[in-house]
Amino acid sequence: MGVSRVRRWGRGLVPAAGWRPAVGQPRGVAILGATGSVGRQALEVVARHPDRLVAVALAAGADSEGLAELARRYGARLLGLSRPGPAGAPAGPWRCASGPGALEAVATAEGVDVVVAATPGLAALRAVVAALAMGRVVALANKEVLVAGGELVARAARQGGGVLVPVDSEHVALHQCLRGERPEAVARVVLTASGGPFLRHDAQALARVRPEEALRHPRWQMGPLNTLNSATLMNKGFEVLEAQRLFGLRPEQVAVVVHPESLVHSLVELVDGTLLAQLGSTDMRLPVQYALLYPDRAPSLAAPLDLAAAGRLTFEPVRRQAFPSLSLAEAAGKMGGTAPAVLVAANEEAVAAFVAGRLPFPDIPRVVEDVLARTPRAAVETVEDVEAADAWARREARAALGGR
Repeated sequence: MGVSRVRRWGRGLVPAAGWRPAVGQPRGVAILGATGSVGRQALEVVARHPDRLVAVALAAGADSEGLAELARRYGARLLGLSRPGPAGAPAGPWRCASGPGALEAVATAEGVDVVVAATPGLAALRAVVAALAMGRVVALANKEVLVAGGELVARAARQGGGVLVPVDSEHVALHQCLRGERPEAVARVVLTASGGPFLRHDAQALARVRPEEALRHPRWQMGPLNTLNSATLMNKGFEVLEAQRLFGLRPEQVAVVVHPESLVHSLVELVDGTLLAQLGSTDMRLPVQYALLYPDRAPSLAAPLDLAAAGRLTFEPVRRQAFPSLSLAEAAGKMGGTAPAVLVAANEEAVAAFVAGRLPFPDIPRVVEDVLARTPRAAVETVEDVEAADAWARREARAALGGR
């Protein structure tokens, strides 16, 4: 692809209108997190378009049997297991990489044009950086990689010529609304939030929330960590920081509004007051297909949105006192350096304590705030810097949890 051939939108990392990948057809696809919700939906999209997409390599954490079943069904010839169990790699007509370098081996394998990064946490950071450094397209469905390792991701993309195409429905919406606009014409972007399962809960009700309730999202089918982060609105905080990186926006140019119907996925406000909105059904296969086929379009597995049946579309402000995680994420973004990595790690520890029944739901952001307040100011120069910040934050969060 080469650096000189990359056309990006403004100061962001996403491709601009007119950009095309320097690959033929079909595009070779690698999926990190293939056995998860987004990974399986990505494979459905690949199977829908056999003339345009082919599954080359698949990776997962420890689900050896699930990965082998997907490889047989979709014909992948390289597998990766980052946490192989006692049984080791699954036997079959494929090569298998195992251990900490497995995700990177899959992302940089020969014949891969597009890498779908759908693993939770920071496990895929090295793989994403390596793929971008090789000039590949990364369809980013992982929030933590860009939030915690944004400096590294941006550097790899700009030096290697790789591009990021978002998979989150909110950022896919923004990308579509911005395709015909110049950066100087954009006043701000507005991310929509469903509000999660506890949108109408008061303080007393939030204190009684149980993990099984938090894992029931009213609109989207997601993995457990993303679902819990949606319940606290930390997910939306991550998406704010992602939007700033992806599109090169200033913090004050990214706003959030609650939209319970989740049909308007994001909006762009132009300097003349015009609002551009993208609407679509709540089916992740739609934004996944957008990322895999960009800049082309094709019929989708997702059902089209019936506006008459959808009825009312409502919007309201975020209740920031009830859901302080959004403001914590914004604060970490302004702190910069390793603070976003600390935010991600401390939040994961607090969420794990809540799931284990050791922490009330309202105390999740309180633990994060405590750790974030003690974060030492440090720059991010290497992957090791992010990993060190992650380890420090986890120790601090566990100490803040004490005997709970």
